[in-house]
Amino acid sequence: MSNLATTISSKLANLSQLKQLHAHILQNSLHHQNYYVSLLITHCTRLNAPLSYARGIFESTRDPNAHVFACMLKYYSQLGAHSEVLCLYQNMHSCNVKADASVYTVLIKSSGYAGIVLHAHVLKLGHAQDRYVRNVIMDVYAKNIGSVELARKVFDEMTERTVADWNSMISGYWKWGFEAEVCGLFDMMTERNVVTWTAMVSGYAKRKDLVSGRRYFDAMPEKNVVSWNAMLSGYAQNGFAEEGLKLFYDMINAGEVEPNETTWVIVVSLCSSRGDPNLADNLMKMLERKQIRFNCFLKTALIDMYAKCGSIETAKRMFEELGVYRNVVTWNAMISAYTRVGYLSAARELFDKMLKRDVVSWNSMIAGYAQNGQSAMAIDLFKEMIVTKEPKPDEVTMVSVISACGHLGALELGNWAVTFLTENRIKLSVSGYNSLIYMYSKCGSMKDAKRIFQEMNTRDVVSYNTLIAAFAAHGHGEEAIELMSKMRDEAIEPNRVTYIGVLTACSHSGLLKEGWKVFESIENLAVDHYACMVDLLGRVGQLDEAKRLIDSMPMEPHGGVYGSLLNASRIHRSVELGELAANKLFELEPNNSGNYVLLSNIYASEGRWEDVDKIREAMRERGVQKTTAWSLVEYKGKMHKFIVGDKRHELLDDIYKLLAELKSKMRRLGYESDKSCVLRDVEEEEKEEMVGSHSEKLAICFALLVSEAGTAIRVVKNLRVCWDCHNTIKMISKLEGREIIVRDNNRFHCFIDGSCSCKDYW
Repeated sequence: MSNLATTISSKLANLSQLKQLHAHILQNSLHHQNYYVSLLITHCTRLNAPLSYARGIFESTRDPNAHVFACMLKYYSQLGAHSEVLCLYQNMHSCNVKADASVYTVLIKSSGYAGIVLHAHVLKLGHAQDRYVRNVIMDVYAKNIGSVELARKVFDEMTERTVADWNSMISGYWKWGFEAEVCGLFDMMTERNVVTWTAMVSGYAKRKDLVSGRRYFDAMPEKNVVSWNAMLSGYAQNGFAEEGLKLFYDMINAGEVEPNETTWVIVVSLCSSRGDPNLADNLMKMLERKQIRFNCFLKTALIDMYAKCGSIETAKRMFEELGVYRNVVTWNAMISAYTRVGYLSAARELFDKMLKRDVVSWNSMIAGYAQNGQSAMAIDLFKEMIVTKEPKPDEVTMVSVISACGHLGALELGNWAVTFLTENRIKLSVSGYNSLIYMYSKCGSMKDAKRIFQEMNTRDVVSYNTLIAAFAAHGHGEEAIELMSKMRDEAIEPNRVTYIGVLTACSHSGLLKEGWKVFESIENLAVDHYACMVDLLGRVGQLDEAKRLIDSMPMEPHGGVYGSLLNASRIHRSVELGELAANKLFELEPNNSGNYVLLSNIYASEGRWEDVDKIREAMRERGVQKTTAWSLVEYKGKMHKFIVGDKRHELLDDIYKLLAELKSKMRRLGYESDKSCVLRDVEEEEKEEMVGSHSEKLAICFALLVSEAGTAIRVVKNLRVCWDCHNTIKMISKLEGREIIVRDNNRFHCFIDGSCSCKDYW
């Protein structure tokens, strides 16, 4: 019977067949015998049988021997039930069953770092010379940074080493980034197997050194599917989709190794990063042609791929088809799919339905809000996350929250978020520190932005670009140029974004000579660089030169180029050039209300009210709505929003009373309202009333009422500040002795003692 059972068991392919063998053993009343119990448990481990089933088989034997215990320990270990391993070992000890060396290999593996306490125990029992025990002890040491030297000591003390021993040591060194030690061991090896070579490929891929990884991959004497997956995964995780897909086609064409489920998941992720619908369709045809089984992991990857290709309905259909087989990763993929295309309500509906959320679930939803302009919602959801206490926020969470605070210009909330990550010991990478620079600069605190930059041990091109953009927004042109020079000194090459930031800084500072020098130094000029240079020329009044530069462009100008020319025409009241620029913009950006408003301002400043009416009529015919201007000011962790002529705020009466008092004081100092921005031919008194209740004025009056004397006032406006408000805020800063920082959609204005940092140049 034993030979028959062994023969049958060798052909088992699934749980159903295992149960048939089990029934056969029961019919012959052999289920109490340790040989058959061990046989069944071994197949339970191989076929991932349910815990209750395997446990029932184990408990069917009256007197389990060491082999039965060992088989059950291996089952628990593979299941990840480490506490069950320890309990079973104690049970084995209480039954006076003597453990052999194989038991200790399982026990040490399951105990993790705590397994090293068994090192002395196995030495005393005489098992330390067993090659499997020795290898697992070394492996436990190697996986812990403080003990990797002890692993090497165990390794060096071995009189005979197997390839597995060398591989364990190589993997341990790779885990902690000891590349030199890895290469030294690899060169010393007289015998290497496919695991050795694959470890080298994986190690270099994790270090983002794909050139070295590919060199080892190409040199492999033989490759298995794990080797191919290691190299493919390296390309996928480091953003080299083209190289990864080319390697995959090489794998298919070679025909030596068949892709497995892991391969297909990696390939789908490579296609996802391309976002190419045709590529996605071709991949799906290949999957169907090869009759690949769509498991949960593959379907999750496909959901992400279709979402990134813009096929949200296909992604949704696949998500629904998974039904009860959806796991948290699948839910997260669908939430990210919705947020990527701006379907925030659909994403939130899924998020709220999730029975169990991990940190990725929260991060996906918080980032979705932050990246789609719903910064306040992102912060509110983060506060909910804190209340739940599980899971805990990580760096990804904090980057989204900090960025949301920066978008709102909420310095108080931003400082609260920084305190939270400090108190919770959340470590930041370079990207985390970059988000802090962004947040502080967007909140108008350049002192803190520069402090964070100086404190960074490592900086990347984004670090420099973020601070350069901050200097540009604050009109610090010379500092932006100096920072680009320092960037080069640190061997970080400026990129397209760097030059845009520096040219914008020159534009906001009136540095024409320096701007030309930077512009002429750019090897590969992009259309955005021309837009910046046109803006610089236009701001200093060289409109004809700006027009000549546009005419000389080797590529088609985009809206930004003509937008710069239109704004310059507004500043210098050039109706002819303004009309030319606006008409181009009406073709390129027919629904951008700002272009219509700027041309209307030019006409209104010249008193050409019939032309103003024509523009307004054109807007009505094309269904273009003028963007409602609003201003935000932070108070006690809440953002207070104001619109022109606001009648809703709870302190409304006090705000208008204070505004009237300030106007009276300003008139005594010779203030007259600038009504040139009003787009209607109405009575002078009505014009003054319209400009007098602009949103930033109301926001500043509110801040004056609720804030402590002497503290800075920070206001964020969604549109460009008008001339009248600019002059008014200058006078208020002098009358009230307050620093007032206004961030409009173009730059920062820092008002102190009657002057503005922009020097009336914006």
